[in-house]
Amino acid sequence: MLIKEAIQILAQRKNLNSEQMQGVMSDILSGATNTADIIEFLTFLNDKGETVEELTWAVESMLKYIDPIIVDRPNILDTCGTGGDKKGTFNISTITAFVASGAGVCVAKHGNRSVSSKCGSADILEALGVDINMSRDKIKKCLEDIGIAFLFAPNLHPAMSHVMPARKKIARKTIFNILGPLINPARATNQLIGVYSLEWTRILARVLHNLGTKHVLVVHGMDGLDEVTTVDKTFISEAVDGKFKDYEISPEDFGFSRVLAQDLLGGDVRKNASIALDVLSGVKGPKRDIVVLNSACAIYAADKAGSIGEGVELAISSLDSGAALRKLKMLKDYS
Repeated sequence: MLIKEAIQILAQRKNLNSEQMQGVMSDILSGATNTADIIEFLTFLNDKGETVEELTWAVESMLKYIDPIIVDRPNILDTCGTGGDKKGTFNISTITAFVASGAGVCVAKHGNRSVSSKCGSADILEALGVDINMSRDKIKKCLEDIGIAFLFAPNLHPAMSHVMPARKKIARKTIFNILGPLINPARATNQLIGVYSLEWTRILARVLHNLGTKHVLVVHGMDGLDEVTTVDKTFISEAVDGKFKDYEISPEDFGFSRVLAQDLLGGDVRKNASIALDVLSGVKGPKRDIVVLNSACAIYAADKAGSIGEGVELAISSLDSGAALRKLKMLKDYS
């Protein structure tokens, strides 16, 4: 059995080749493997460390099990991150999706319910009145007509059900924590991805380049946040047109003051929904500032702005004009 051969290779700290990685992923996603073997495979792969090539092959295999949502819109953006930073912040990337959409970006927000936090993107959108279980046709129409939609992962990745028992039994992050942002069913060509560990920034930028992504910013706050942070500097790995850049940005670079981590804390679903409405309604303060900075990076990644600085101006305009809040209302009404 291919997975047992792969386990033996990984146990020797050797990398898998394309045929091995894609074969194992195909077996897992088709339900041809048992939970015990999946656990062993994921554990040894994590111990060895996933390479750019292995991740690329894994995604290529997974995409064969996803029925794509094809939309005739350029530069479709996703703001889905890895999660898992355990910082207890409010739903920054979800609010960012509305701000970017209000600035004219077509956003296919891929997401799920809470895993390690109190409130995931699906949880908060549901609390805000959005139907997270929209049909594929309705998602497509949403993207075409209003420029934003939510893609609820469990509904669009049925093959992942074969992995869930193993993931629940493994008390650590695995390759599947990383793969989520890489398998958007709308085939987002532009992405802002927050990662929970600095080690993943360069790796994911290269994986997404291999997969044909046009422009991506993979970000990690140096305070540990899986977002662009206003507490500390943020490390960014950028891939655009086959070129890679690594750099740091600071809040001060864009006119924002540094804040304390406690200024960015969220809470339960009701609390985070209230924060989202405050920010989208124009309430100023640290929470708005971090949303603006993340939205600026998202707008830049979507090629609606020529720089992050220009993105800041567009993000502020999206909020102050009410465009971002209108996008939420449109999505609620449409769903």
